[in-house]
Amino acid sequence: MSTLPAMGRTEAGRSKPPAPRSSLWRQSMRRLMKNKLAVSGLVFLIFMFLICFLGPLFSPYADNKINTTVMNHAPYAKHWLGTDLLGRDVLTRLLQAGRISLTVGIASMLLSVFIGSLLGAIAGYYRGVVDQVIMRIADLLLTVPSLPILFIFGALLSEWKVPTDYRMYMVMLMLSFVGWPGLARLIRGQMLSLREREFMQAATVLGLRDRRKLIHHLLPNLFPLIIVVATLNIGGAILSESVLSFFGLGVMPPTPTWGNMIDAANTIIDFEKHPWLWIPPGVSIFLTVIAINIFGDGLRDVLDPKQKK
Repeated sequence: MSTLPAMGRTEAGRSKPPAPRSSLWRQSMRRLMKNKLAVSGLVFLIFMFLICFLGPLFSPYADNKINTTVMNHAPYAKHWLGTDLLGRDVLTRLLQAGRISLTVGIASMLLSVFIGSLLGAIAGYYRGVVDQVIMRIADLLLTVPSLPILFIFGALLSEWKVPTDYRMYMVMLMLSFVGWPGLARLIRGQMLSLREREFMQAATVLGLRDRRKLIHHLLPNLFPLIIVVATLNIGGAILSESVLSFFGLGVMPPTPTWGNMIDAANTIIDFEKHPWLWIPPGVSIFLTVIAINIFGDGLRDVLDPKQKK
């Protein structure tokens, strides 16, 4: 008779297993979802990606045929944003231009993040002569404004008569070349701090190789910083590409970008009488960069441990 109560007390006295703790990334996503401004920026970016990459597939004007009967026509039922000076649909070209501009921005960001993270990690970990060489090159690039360097490279591309189909890839390399030094300095500073932490001292005592220390222990601790900087760099890359294309030094027609669409309407007549030629690409650049910056600020608030919770 006394066995049952004892068993009941035993079962009641047992502590329940602790609930599994959610990961850091899951907690960060929850905090990010509470930031309505950052979420709105993310939703707009997803919308821009979908409409730019999928929209032209459903447009009857995707072939960009010249139609002299509707040149510089104002918006109407068949052409929601009007036509350009060759009779091509402005809306379709706007979406195709967004596809190129977004691709250039993301690709150049990935290249600059890869180069900057790798060189910054190597400089901060090994220090000494390697650190001095990498940081002096980064300082030299940072002392010169990026736009003059891009203008020089763009002029060289025109002088060498690089084919239009390859200029987009050259612009990606140019933007990544001027984009890596700032990130490399940030990564180096964080690396100098992380390599003195207790877990790195333990890794050294265990005799781990340098490659394993960098890949498995140091770089994962730098992912939040890299993600935030990479997100914010996309907006800068899109602006730089638009500026280059506007001055005729970036991606050249007939390949459309938001920058060369504005450049095609740079006369006083177009500015006053054909606003549908330059307002849509200008608004697209403005809203996309603003959305990227808003989303990047939200990520920084969530992932940066120095931010006040």
